Amino acid sequence: MPHEDLAHEWISFEDPNEERTWTIDATFFNSNFKCIFGEGCQGIHDDPTPELSQGCCSFGAHFLDKKDKKSVEKAVQRLKPHHWKNHKSAEKKGWIEVDKDGEEKTRVVDGACIFHNPPGFEGGTGCAFHIAAEEAGERHMDWKPDVCWQVPVRLEEHIEDDGHVVSTLREWKRRDWGSGGDDFAWWCTESADAFVGENAAYVYFRNELTEIMGTEAYDIMVKYLERPRAVALPHPALKRKG
Repeated sequence: MPHEDLAHEWISFEDPNEERTWTIDATFFNSNFKCIFGEGCQGIHDDPTPELSQGCCSFGAHFLDKKDKKSVEKAVQRLKPHHWKNHKSAEKKGWIEVDKDGEEKTRVVDGACIFHNPPGFEGGTGCAFHIAAEEAGERHMDWKPDVCWQVPVRLEEHIEDDGHVVSTLREWKRRDWGSGGDDFAWWCTESADAFVGENAAYVYFRNELTEIMGTEAYDIMVKYLERPRAVALPHPALKRKG
């Protein structure tokens, strides 16, 4: 059965501070999903590539808006060579490129985002922003492009005729990558391999969700998710494993 045909349960509530309705994928956020970057993640190429430790960093990151780009520009200025293998490449050729649709994104170097450090780099494998943020004792989400700290959480917003906003929080699916997502050999929210966390996803993603929703809305969501009548169905990836 196609993944997208499998049932999910949802909750919905009004934001306490603005004209907004939150719609939440209870099945995903009550699951024990966790990011397994460097712990068996097979990447987003046409074939499994766990040995590259690229996760979803292979194709570079698009910016959500001007604010997002400006935030990243500030973070880039704080990166040092020991954080970032491609530091010299960025100095020579820049770290932004334009895609075929005319949109700016982080440049791809040697088959991955310019900010990705490959295995063997003495400063550490993975995102240079993540490494630098940890060294500074700061949140990695304050350094990275928005999409990089949000995936695999997906925020979609719809403005109704009267200006009321409907915000949907759900798992990031293959289709959200565009047509190329169909070619991935593996995608984490479809695989039982990534549903191995010690806590529910709404706890695991607490910082990310609080940043997106605000503390009060997050707390309301938690109350609904923890009510016995809001216990979600097992995640479809785990159903298939069973």
